[in-house]
Amino acid sequence: MIQGFKDFITRGNAIDLAVGVVIGAAFTSVVTALVQKVINPLIGGIFGQPNFDNVGQFNIGDATIQIGAVITALVNFLLVALALYLFIVYPMNRLAERRATGEETVEADDLPEDTQLLTEIRDLLAANGTSTIIK
Repeated sequence: MIQGFKDFITRGNAIDLAVGVVIGAAFTSVVTALVQKVINPLIGGIFGQPNFDNVGQFNIGDATIQIGAVITALVNFLLVALALYLFIVYPMNRLAERRATGEETVEADDLPEDTQLLTEIRDLLAANGTSTIIK
C-alpha cells in the first residue's frame, strides 16, 4: 500500500494537478481584483450600486432575507467566467489554432539576412535537382 501511494504521489498527473491547484489559487486574486476593482465599480457607475444585495430584500420577524445577494453572487460568477474567457481561454484557443494551422511560423522577412540567403540557396539547389549534402 505504501508503494502504491508513493507511485501515486510521484506520478506526473498528481504533480500536474498540484501545480494547477496552486497556480489556480494564485490566479484567483488576479481575477477577483479584476471583478471587484474594475468590473463591479463599472456596474456601480451604471446602475448606482456595485451589487444587488438589497434588491428584493424583506424581513420576516428579526431576519432579513436578501434575495439580491443570490443575484449578486450569480452576476459575480458570470463576470469571473467572462473575464477568464476573454483574458485566458480565448487567447489560448487562438494560439492553439495558430499552432495547428502553422501561422506561428516565422515569416521569411523576419529571418536574419544570412538565414534568408541560405534559404534561397537551398531552394535553388532543390529546384535544379542538385541538392546534395556537402561534407
